[in-house]
Amino acid sequence: MDNLHNLTFFDIYEKNALYNGKSCALHWKGMETNYADLFNQTSRFANGLRNQDLKAGTRVAVLCKNHPVFFHLFGAASALNLVLVLINRRLSQDEISHIIEDTTPALIFADKEMEDQANSLASSFSCLKQSYVVDEEDKNFSNLYRTSPLKACEPSSSIDPFLIIHTAAMLGKPRGAVLAQKNIILSNQQIITAFGIDKTKTYLNILPLFHIMGINLGLGTLQAGGKNVIQEKFDPPKTLDLIQEQNVNLFGSFPPIISNLIDAIKNGNYDLSSLEIAAGIEMPDMAKKWEAATASKFWTMYGQTETSGLITFAEYFKKPGSAGVISPFANIRITDDFDNVLPTNETGEILVKGPLVFQGYWNADQLNAHTLRDGWHHTGDLGMIDADGFLFFKGRKAEKELIKPGGENVFPAEVEKAILGHDAIKDVCVFGVPDPKFGEGIKAVCSLNKGADLTKDELIKFCGSLIAGYKKPRYVEFVNELPKTEDGSIDREKIKKEKG
Repeated sequence: MDNLHNLTFFDIYEKNALYNGKSCALHWKGMETNYADLFNQTSRFANGLRNQDLKAGTRVAVLCKNHPVFFHLFGAASALNLVLVLINRRLSQDEISHIIEDTTPALIFADKEMEDQANSLASSFSCLKQSYVVDEEDKNFSNLYRTSPLKACEPSSSIDPFLIIHTAAMLGKPRGAVLAQKNIILSNQQIITAFGIDKTKTYLNILPLFHIMGINLGLGTLQAGGKNVIQEKFDPPKTLDLIQEQNVNLFGSFPPIISNLIDAIKNGNYDLSSLEIAAGIEMPDMAKKWEAATASKFWTMYGQTETSGLITFAEYFKKPGSAGVISPFANIRITDDFDNVLPTNETGEILVKGPLVFQGYWNADQLNAHTLRDGWHHTGDLGMIDADGFLFFKGRKAEKELIKPGGENVFPAEVEKAILGHDAIKDVCVFGVPDPKFGEGIKAVCSLNKGADLTKDELIKFCGSLIAGYKKPRYVEFVNELPKTEDGSIDREKIKKEKG
């Protein structure tokens, strides 16, 4: 494994081209690209980017649906020592603007649907020198490939910043987690080993390639020399068709994906015998239904963007309720509020150390000092480790109160700020509640100003104008007054207990 510490993704692309060149690397809209062609395309693309006179460490923003360009960008960024800023395209304009302001990228790549937004960003931020539309018919984009292959790489290291992914962070608004190639490559290797991924396996990219789990599984499959089937946008019948047509062995999921696929299976006639593993967040009923509907196993896991993705995983029914066993690349301890290590079967904060831990948050020295202490990443999550070494997720610390609808990260404070922007709202408390489809749903308990009138639907629509759609409350309850503590602040624990 020591060799993995020094590898870059461009190295991996080149090795696959040499030793696995004729094997299919990518399947996209009925077209296949082998590893030799992938390396050639990536090398040309990298040379096209080099001609833009980008210095090492330059940030490049990506605002795209799943597309082969992600794999070209991963390889090119590795070759040129660039840093990719991967943006969730479901975010609002203001949220995306915050990311651009935070990271100051020089270029932005956007899909056709996001073209106007990308152009608006380019005109608003002087750091953005060029906006590219990811479309073969776009001349500026296609010209990047009309060069000779890259002859030499920039001096780079596997420990240089490689990705910035904005995620929920402790003590404030979401910040950009900085990951190195080494982080991702080692994380991929543990997944390759756990899931048995090799050059005979096919992975279906349902998860977005701007999400850490989508990156883990997509690049992990590529790292192992397997086949990536890229799906631009999740559509249950089309997804099942692809699984059947391409003999897919593996895919990653969030709760809504599994739920929708189970419903689609009931309404169709599909041969899903190639499926071996569906990986996702622990949901007992859904896991049972999935395994009953298919021949595959449901795997559960735990991880964060800050841990380069997964750090625990196991077949769900080996230890129901757990998040799996701990990765050999992750050192995990459970501590109390004073960082004292707790014994087996006691609940405390999950701390992580080792080569999977991120480099810190972008432009956030104070936050990093709080989060990364003595080499340990303080996740803000609560958990317990049993005698067999299985991790059990137990919720989140109050300082990192976080809601995860469908696998996305949402701060209650973000939603509360949006709701309080409505003239009718007096007080609000936002928290997570169980949701049969999304695993966790967002609930807002609100009180209105005297004489004000507001409906649930009106409030939800108002929120949608300010924040990303997945951050809108799914459940709204109006009360006369919200309970307060002695110091006059909203009694969140009482509200969650009574209204959760």
